[in-house]
Amino acid sequence: MIKEFRTFIAQGNVLDLAVGVVIGAAFGKIITSLIEDILNPIIGLVLGGADFKEMKIVLKEAVGTAPEVAIRYGNFLNTIIQFVLIAWVIFLIVKAANRSRQVPNA
Repeated sequence: MIKEFRTFIAQGNVLDLAVGVVIGAAFGKIITSLIEDILNPIIGLVLGGADFKEMKIVLKEAVGTAPEVAIRYGNFLNTIIQFVLIAWVIFLIVKAANRSRQVPNA
């Protein structure tokens, strides 16, 4: 059973997947930094110095120990921007990889 597991792990697809997951996690941190450290301050400046990530619509103020009830649309928009940027870069990488695998017509 251990030998079978080693064979499974040594297959190219599993190793490729593991490398892809590690690189993807690191790339996600880069995109998060791009958004939080570069794009959000610019957007905040355009919006009059507001912290874009903290933008919200308060539905009910905090009372005593009960927290406020709010729609945190700034954080939601941050997440959407992050997803779109990651998806776009992955698309470009896959497109380049597919192009490099194509055999030129002779």
